[in-house]
Amino acid sequence: KCGACGPGYATPLDAMKGKYCAREEIVYLPCIYRNTGVEKPDYLATVDVDPKSPHYCQVIHRLPMPNLKDELHHSGWNACSSCFGDATKRRNRLILPSLISSRIYVVDVGTDSRAPRIHKIVEPVELFWKGNAANPHTSHCLGSGDILISCLGDPSGNGKGGFILLDGETFEVKGNWENGGKVPPLGYDFWYQPRHNVLMSTEWGTPKVLADGFNPADVDRGHYGRRINVWDWSTHTYLQAIDLGQGSIPLEIRFLHNPDAAEGFVGCALSGAVHRFYKTEKGDWAAEKVIEVPSKRVQGWLLPDMPGLITDILISLDDRFLYFSNWLHGDIRQYDISNTRKPKLVGQVFLGGSITKGGPVTVVEDKELQCQPEPFVIKGKRVPGGPQMIQLSLDGKRLYVTSSLYSGWDKQFYPDLVKEGSVMLQIDVDTERGGLKVNKNFLVDFGKEPDGPVLAHEIRYPGGDCTSDIWM
Repeated sequence: KCGACGPGYATPLDAMKGKYCAREEIVYLPCIYRNTGVEKPDYLATVDVDPKSPHYCQVIHRLPMPNLKDELHHSGWNACSSCFGDATKRRNRLILPSLISSRIYVVDVGTDSRAPRIHKIVEPVELFWKGNAANPHTSHCLGSGDILISCLGDPSGNGKGGFILLDGETFEVKGNWENGGKVPPLGYDFWYQPRHNVLMSTEWGTPKVLADGFNPADVDRGHYGRRINVWDWSTHTYLQAIDLGQGSIPLEIRFLHNPDAAEGFVGCALSGAVHRFYKTEKGDWAAEKVIEVPSKRVQGWLLPDMPGLITDILISLDDRFLYFSNWLHGDIRQYDISNTRKPKLVGQVFLGGSITKGGPVTVVEDKELQCQPEPFVIKGKRVPGGPQMIQLSLDGKRLYVTSSLYSGWDKQFYPDLVKEGSVMLQIDVDTERGGLKVNKNFLVDFGKEPDGPVLAHEIRYPGGDCTSDIWM
């Protein structure tokens, strides 16, 4: 039985082999109405992804939130593989922070996994008063049973890279995780690796600056991130900043899944680079650029040079492949990272983007492509936007993709995406030699939702996945 030994899996390879659970049958996605013109609350969608089901590729349940303009974004679990072996723990609550309102919804997915319900709401004032924190982003469960959530800022909308700790049973805000007076100026994502006594966090931008769109001048003003921040796991103190350069904007950060590993990767949005970070012989941490997506010289766009805008990044559970989305250029890439210092491109597929033929943007210089890619059409629908959030099946054979980044930026860079709604797609993965191929039978069109087009974001499986589970 799945979860008989506590939530999750004993090892990443156990998870990959499906030792306790079969393949994914449903997924959860937050769906956002903020900035779309539809005055409806965001909701959590349950989507059927079982090819044998009569409801395949359909939204089978919608759980609306009780408030407007939350901007649901990323989610995490009350318990995961970090609690494996503790039979008293169950992966039965989805933690759903709101990026703009600063609410945290605790969703019951254990009573009926196909029809989630709200279990508890943590109101913003709890974060404000108990942690001087706001704009919660990434949620990870801890081996202790508590829940750790990174935040982007303080209650006034200024940048502040701190954390909030939730009690894993009551979901009360316990206060800040970090100790000492030293805190990074910005926050975003994080990952921890207890065997090396470290937590790594990244930086997006100042909440009140990025709230409604992107102004390139704000990069030079210091409102966007450039550092990986290194924390002592046991004392919760801020140790070190690894500077990746002005305008890099490091977003998603992933250690290798092997809990003994002292290295991982971070994707940088604006610089179009992936850096490998690693523990040095001295015991501190450093980073080196291992992948770079060259900008394209363009006409008819915001700037003369268009970056790929690497947004989401993940690593397969066997630590063999790295994937990332190039939201503006419109492609997803697969790299063989058997040699972590020299990733090798083995798969690439275009799913829309800003440089497709027939659009307003003309590419005048391209170091990678011979010509602009064709628009992406599936089941007769021309897909707006570009590939953004990605999630890999446990066995590594199916990559799910959605196209919304964040409503304020969707509205600016892909206005058609906001008007038509986002999509969810599935890519078949060659796990032997590498390679990506779009599943032409899979399309979830969130432009056809009952209350109007909606922006679907991050994907979660009820049994855990390679971006939510951490091994101790």
